[in-house]
Amino acid sequence: MTQSGLVTSTHGRHAVVESPDGSKRICHFRGKKNQAVVGDLVNWSTSEDAGIIESVQSRRNLFYRSDEMRTKSFAANIDQIVVLVAADPDFSEDQISRALISASSQKIPAFIALNKADLTDPFNKALEKLKYYPQMGYEVLPLTLKGSEDLSHEFTKRLEGKISFIMGPSGAGKSTLINRLVPFADVLTGEISKALQSGKHTTTATTLYWMSNARKTALIDSPGFQEFGLNHIEPRDLCTLMPDLKVHATGCKFYNCTHLHEPGCVVRAQVDLGVISTKRYKIYAQLFEELSRTHY
Repeated sequence: MTQSGLVTSTHGRHAVVESPDGSKRICHFRGKKNQAVVGDLVNWSTSEDAGIIESVQSRRNLFYRSDEMRTKSFAANIDQIVVLVAADPDFSEDQISRALISASSQKIPAFIALNKADLTDPFNKALEKLKYYPQMGYEVLPLTLKGSEDLSHEFTKRLEGKISFIMGPSGAGKSTLINRLVPFADVLTGEISKALQSGKHTTTATTLYWMSNARKTALIDSPGFQEFGLNHIEPRDLCTLMPDLKVHATGCKFYNCTHLHEPGCVVRAQVDLGVISTKRYKIYAQLFEELSRTHY
């Protein structure tokens, strides 16, 4: 007899599955086709020592990255992506853009949280760097994780009732944020590792944490990464996943304009006028070239 459950963490060939009553069980996958990720709803059955994931239910979305060597899936059925960056150390716009493009390809809403609002000069410089993103529809919310003050109401309100995937570069404050909002996160991770009789998974596993016993609001924490491949994106689709370019692309002379060299390109004209950020256009051009090497 199978029953439904939610995958809250994955560890190699094992996953922790949570039942509707909140109880958890370590399960293993039956065959490669049943590989589940955090956020998946699965059908599982009991065995002598553990559960067995029989099948993965239909997904609303899947957030992942891919390069020439492999595809790495992070989580499924996400309500939103929170891109966490800090005013110091400096962050990469290329990394932010790649994450937002991948989210857009799966129709997952996203916003940017800018940490270290207490550092006035670096924070203002970072805000200037991100000034184009609100115009694209991506909120940029200030955040201060230093000290014991409560997080801003605007930020916590944005999380309520949703499953949020938290991602960001090293030094942005991701671990601090998770531990502020889920005080027992380290304990929960430790308990899972103990059950698996291994401590090595604590820093490499993607994990879903409920923010309260009501299990209405959740954060998904994932290991940091330096590269974010987009090999699953077709070069011709790239412009449609970048809002600041997409809004102008329909005015181009040619319907199949690459926005790189064709005459009558409205996108390039808007770059020359300063409407589209030169840096953003450079990211587009580099990504188009990168994806063209893969797909053609």
